[in-house]
Order: sequence, then C-alpha cells, then structure tokens
Amino acid sequence: MENVKLLQKYMPEQAAPLIAKWIDYFQCEFKISKTRITKLGDYRHPYQNKGHRISVNFNLNHYSFLVTTVHEFAHLLTWNDFKNKVKPHGNEWKKNFQRMMVPFFDLGVFPADVHKAIDHYMANPAASSCSDLHLARALKKYDVNKIDTLHLEQIPLNTIFKIKDGRRFTKGERIRKRYRCVCLDDKRIYLFNPLAEVFVNELN
Repeated sequence: MENVKLLQKYMPEQAAPLIAKWIDYFQCEFKISKTRITKLGDYRHPYQNKGHRISVNFNLNHYSFLVTTVHEFAHLLTWNDFKNKVKPHGNEWKKNFQRMMVPFFDLGVFPADVHKAIDHYMANPAASSCSDLHLARALKKYDVNKIDTLHLEQIPLNTIFKIKDGRRFTKGERIRKRYRCVCLDDKRIYLFNPLAEVFVNELN
C-alpha cells in the first residue's frame, strides 16, 4: 500500500496498483530519479548480486511517467525472455510494450490524444518514446508550469540559444530527425531533438 501511495504522486492514480504489483512480481528495484537531460528512464538487467533495476525521472507529468515506466518494464520482460539476443526496440520489445500497455488502455487512464499517439507510436518499434515526436508532443501538452517553454523547432535557423547546463549553441539545419547545432563554447557539433527545451530571450 505504501508503494501505491508513493506511485500515485507521479502517475495516474488508477495505474499505480498495477505498477506496484509489477515491482513486487519482478523483484525490481524501482527508483524515482533526479532529472536527466539525455533520458527519461532507464532499465538495467540483473548483474552480479543486483536484480532488475528501473529508474524514471521524477519531473515528468503523470502520463509521461507512466508511459516511460511501461517502456522500461517492457525492456525488463524482453530481457527475461531473450536476454541480449534481440534489438533493444525490436519486435520482441514492441510486442511486450503493447501487451503491458493494454491494462492501462482498459482502465482509461490516458486522454484521447495521448491514447491515439501511443497507438501511432507502436507502428514504429525502432523509435523510443522520447524520440517519437508525435507522442512526445502529445505528452508535453500535459506538462505543468511550462507555459513559457520554448522548443528548438520553434526558433529560426542560426538563432543562438542556451540549454539548461548553460552551454550556448547556434541552431543549424535539420538532419533527418535532429537539428545540427554548433556549440559556441567548444566549437563541437551536436545533434538535438526538435523538442529540446531552449532559452533565447536571456541572450538578447
């Protein structure tokens, strides 16, 4: 019950009991993590004396937190079935993600637009939830206290912007799914997700 109450602070309340059952059933160490710029969640398979480990960023909105949690549990189930013999986001992972998402669809925990975006996302098993722009946009609509957030895709080419760690970049052309940007601090080239949060006004 204690785990359920804690999880209800981070995801839709009706989803928490099932996630708590998964944690117990798989004997998984589940950690609510600090913000990580490069990932929303993480799965680590059993190694030496450690069992399954999953971590999810604490600052995600409730729907993003749940989608990320299911995403990582699908990795856990895929590892149990195939170990490292299959691709991380291959058909085996896709099928597990679909299976594990069904109960939450049945509970009706997602708004219609997020539900539709997840369906769309599942048509592309090679994409992770954070890199699928259709799903990412649907989920970001439910972020709180981010009305003034600016995303990289919203600013013009050649605009100078800053990211959370203070580094400054110039926005370049889009290469396939990401923008090619030059860091003004070390002159190196970095590829950014179009939905990366950026800061511009304070540089003007």
